[in-house]
Amino acid sequence: MKAVTLDADDSGVAVITLNAAESKNAWSPELERAFYDVLRTADRDPAIRAAVLTGAGSTFCPGVGSGRLDQVAGSGVDFTGRLPFSTTLTFRKPLIAAINGACAGAGLAQALMCDVRFAAATAKFSTSFARRGLPAEHGMSWLLPRLIGLERATDLLLSARVFDAREARELGILSRVTEPNSLLNEAQAYARDIAANCAPESVALIKGQILADLDATYAAALDRAYRATVHASRQPTFREGIDAFIGKRPPNFPALDPDFDPAALLGAPLPAIVVDPGAANRSHSE
Repeated sequence: MKAVTLDADDSGVAVITLNAAESKNAWSPELERAFYDVLRTADRDPAIRAAVLTGAGSTFCPGVGSGRLDQVAGSGVDFTGRLPFSTTLTFRKPLIAAINGACAGAGLAQALMCDVRFAAATAKFSTSFARRGLPAEHGMSWLLPRLIGLERATDLLLSARVFDAREARELGILSRVTEPNSLLNEAQAYARDIAANCAPESVALIKGQILADLDATYAAALDRAYRATVHASRQPTFREGIDAFIGKRPPNFPALDPDFDPAALLGAPLPAIVVDPGAANRSHSE
C-alpha cells in the first residue's frame, strides 16, 4: 500500500492523500519522502492545476507517532539527507488542505504550509510540542504568528492545548468549516474553480510573492510586483485573460511550464524557514 496517493481528474485537480492507515497517518521519514515525491510529481504535471491534501480514514495527520517518538527520545533525530520541512512551500500550484480529523504537531505544520485550509467540524488541532518536551518545530514559530498574530500563536504554542475546528476558524487558521461528509467535495469544488478560471502562471507568481513579501519591506514587495507585472503583461496568458473577460467566456489558459521558476523571476528565494538539514545539534524530533 502506498503511504501517499495521488488521484487526478479531468478538471485539473488532484487529491493527495496521506495513506498510512496503520499509523493513522502519523508523520515519519517514510511518509515524508513519499509525500514530497508525490508533491514533486503533481508540481511537474502540466495537467494538474491545483491539489487537495487530505488524510485517509478518520485522521489528517496527528503528528509523529508514539512509537517513533519513543525510538528517538534520548538519542535525537538526524535530519541529514532529508529535504527541509518547508519543501511544501515550493509547490507552485494551489494546495488546499481538507483536514478530516486529528491534525497536530508535524501534521499541523504541513497544514499551515497549504495555501487554504478547509476542515471537518469534528476535526481537532494541537501544536503538541510543549507537551512532548520539544520546542516549536518545523518553523511553526515563524508560520503561526504570521497567520494568526503573536498573542494567539503564543497561546497555542505555549499551552499545546487541543482546540476544535470552530475555534480554529475563529483564530484564522481555517477558511471554512464543513460537515464531515461534504469536506472533500467542498475543497475540490474550490480547487476546481481555481483550476478553471485562474492562470497557472499567475497563481505561481502570486504564491511566490506572498511568501517572499512576508519578510519584506513595502518597497521590496512593490519592486517584485513591478517585475512580475512587466513579465506577465508580455505573456500570451495575459492576452487570453483579457480576451476571455471581454468576450464573457471561460478562459483557456496554458498549463504551467514545468521549468517556470517564480522565485528566480521575483528575485526572492525562500525565507529563513529553509534550514540546513545537516546542521549540528539534532536534539529534536521530526
